[in-house]
Amino acid sequence: MADPVDWKMARRVASKVAARQPFADTYLDDQIVADFDEFTAQAEQLVGEATGLWSTSGEARARVAGRDMWIDANIASFQRLLRPLLDKMGDKMDDGIMAPVGAKVAGAELGAMLGWMSSRVLGQYDLLVIEDENPEDQDIVYYVGPNVVGLERKFAFDTREFRLWLALHEVTHRAQFTGIPWLREHFLGLVQGTMDSVDPDPQRFLDGLKRGVDLKRAGEDPLADGGLMGLMASDAQREVLDQVAGLMSLLEGHGDVTMDRAGADQIPSQERFGRVLRGRRQGTRGFMKMFQRIMGIDAKIMQYQQGEDFIEAVESAGGPEMLDLAWLGPENLPVIDEIRDPKLWIARMEQAQPEIA
Repeated sequence: MADPVDWKMARRVASKVAARQPFADTYLDDQIVADFDEFTAQAEQLVGEATGLWSTSGEARARVAGRDMWIDANIASFQRLLRPLLDKMGDKMDDGIMAPVGAKVAGAELGAMLGWMSSRVLGQYDLLVIEDENPEDQDIVYYVGPNVVGLERKFAFDTREFRLWLALHEVTHRAQFTGIPWLREHFLGLVQGTMDSVDPDPQRFLDGLKRGVDLKRAGEDPLADGGLMGLMASDAQREVLDQVAGLMSLLEGHGDVTMDRAGADQIPSQERFGRVLRGRRQGTRGFMKMFQRIMGIDAKIMQYQQGEDFIEAVESAGGPEMLDLAWLGPENLPVIDEIRDPKLWIARMEQAQPEIA
């Protein structure tokens, strides 16, 4: 069966887009490796004290990576994530001359996206490696050395403060997925279910384009809610995407809020760090801005602020105890409409848990 994605092409394009930077070999530097080993362990303690979430999977492990290493790790994750969809697409691919051309195009598009992301990402908790292969590469907190050092030097950041601050955010994500027993399986189930249900029929693509045109004619932004994936999805898939978007907004907002709270006594410069990174998220213009929106990345960038606003509203209404209700089970997670209007989620929780009202 033909593979719909030329993964070697994806890696070549990603590496070219990522480009070689002045700090490309930073991940080889002993000091940055020692720093992130130290701060990842420290962050784990601070996050646990701030949130009550303690990993059941042992101590967090840090890995300082170059852009190429980060690209390789994410290509492996994409291969696992997209496997059900790619298997179905491979069954339908033409055996003729256009099949390898289509695979190369798909590889080039994925590579361009990963290459661009590799030049921006500072840290990442990799939760997609879920099989028994390569156990040494599982449950890793990644830090992209060239990007971290580049930002530190550009803005004259205190390196120890900034690296601890980054570690707090990524370790919070690990605490979420390894400290809440059901969350990892639930999230991966949602994503996998979406992949399993995608119809690879080209007609779905045409229907999505028509929907985009109809939305545009009605004065709405057809790419505002999840990029092209949102346009291609069926009604049932959009319901799942709303669940995924709500969960991601909650987790990203919780990561930012925890990062600031846990580091309040340790990181005097964290307000400046936050201001710079918020501007960095919103600062892309022109072609790259459109690229973000087509891929749905623009919608993800909004998740940070929406999630923070949701947490603020919930805690104002019922304190941290009310927010803790979200971690009790999948049925308590907010969907995206509740993230955008927290009163809906608060009312639902008060109805389900009368004792908190």
